[in-house]
Amino acid sequence: MPVSSAGGRRRGRNSQINYWPGFVDALSTLLLAIIFLISVFTVGQFFLSRELSGRDTVLDRLNRQISELTDLLSLERSSRRTIEETVTSLQTTLRANEAERTRLQGLLDSGGAVQAEAQQLNTQLESERQATGRALSQVEILNQQIAAMRRQLAALEDALSASENRDKESQARIADLGSRLNVALAQRVQELARYRSDFFGRLRQILGNRQDVRIVGDRFVFQSEVLFPGGQAFLRPEASGELDRIASALVELERQVPPDIPWVIRVDGHTDQRPINTAQFPSNWALSSARAIAVVQALIARGVQPQHLAAAGFGEFQPLDNGTTEEAYARNRRIELKLTER
Repeated sequence: MPVSSAGGRRRGRNSQINYWPGFVDALSTLLLAIIFLISVFTVGQFFLSRELSGRDTVLDRLNRQISELTDLLSLERSSRRTIEETVTSLQTTLRANEAERTRLQGLLDSGGAVQAEAQQLNTQLESERQATGRALSQVEILNQQIAAMRRQLAALEDALSASENRDKESQARIADLGSRLNVALAQRVQELARYRSDFFGRLRQILGNRQDVRIVGDRFVFQSEVLFPGGQAFLRPEASGELDRIASALVELERQVPPDIPWVIRVDGHTDQRPINTAQFPSNWALSSARAIAVVQALIARGVQPQHLAAAGFGEFQPLDNGTTEEAYARNRRIELKLTER
């Protein structure tokens, strides 16, 4: 019986599932992923900051070098003044010692003690002369270092001046290019305005003086009832002739306008303010957009290039008449054609 009990305890311990290794692996994987993302972000920031540094980094580095050289020059000048003061002091001491030596030399015949003192003073004088010579050598070395620093400072100032001149030339070129671009854009706008005038003139000739087709500003406005049944987005059969004439004018416009002028005919759909909520059109947005797309598809089917067409739905939010009469509602239900830049 004891043996059976011990075996049961071992089986109980072995049957327990140890989740800790899996948790450690998952945590390590998550940590490695975070470290990888941080590394990618750090590398991206590094390359971005290096690309953005540009001219300002060069100028800042030159300014820092000039500041460091200026500080070093000030320090060397201070050291030079200190050494010069030391040399002056040593020269004063040397002259005093020489005077003392002369005095003692006159007293040399007076006794041996005076001669010994004079010899000691001569030794001190020689030591001070050697110290003065070393100080003069250091002054000369400092003068050479200061001259080299001045040459470096002059070179850095020349480099900074050249960089500033290049910046001014670049800014002048940028301003010139900007003015040329503005002139070119103005010419393109004028050309597009001329083609817009020709296109609208052609549409006037094609459509005639119809009451349900109007010109509002720079747009041709068709009443929706000319093209669509009420509350629907499929074209009436009667609208085919109107769309044929419009497509013919657009195809002719495509042949006239140079390919480097970006233009597009924007077809805008509008509804009145009364809401619509059907399975096909849950809102006025959907109805106006569907009608604009139907006109665009019909023009494409008649040979107009798709890249020269765009469809937009405005719902009830761009009314021509804010009234609530049937006439106002009819004016606001419309399709507009506008020749504009892409």
